[in-house]
Amino acid sequence: MLHEEKKLAKIVEELTVFFFGIGGNDMSSSIKRVGQTAIISFKSNYDTNFSCKLESMKECLEGQRNDGMEDIYWELVGTGDPGESSQLLLIGMMVDETIIEIQEDYVLIQLVKHM
Repeated sequence: MLHEEKKLAKIVEELTVFFFGIGGNDMSSSIKRVGQTAIISFKSNYDTNFSCKLESMKECLEGQRNDGMEDIYWELVGTGDPGESSQLLLIGMMVDETIIEIQEDYVLIQLVKHM
């Protein structure tokens, strides 16, 4: 597996673990690569008792890309406790664009990463 594809897989893994941690039990994800751009789409339901964690997640994922941090720390994605904000912050530093739509019973996330 190529280096950049491993990063994409780690991002999906962390999102999956995060949503399991907030009661998700119906998730789907896809990765589409077009040239040097990858688009990760992720959809999950969640337990509404944890809706406050979604705003924190959104702030983390909408952080600014930081190539230096990504190069050093990308392998740590998925190694912490579920929903740990440092993991989500790192994902925010790995992607170029984030679109999050929070609905009453599910969340849609689209992450764009230029390779």
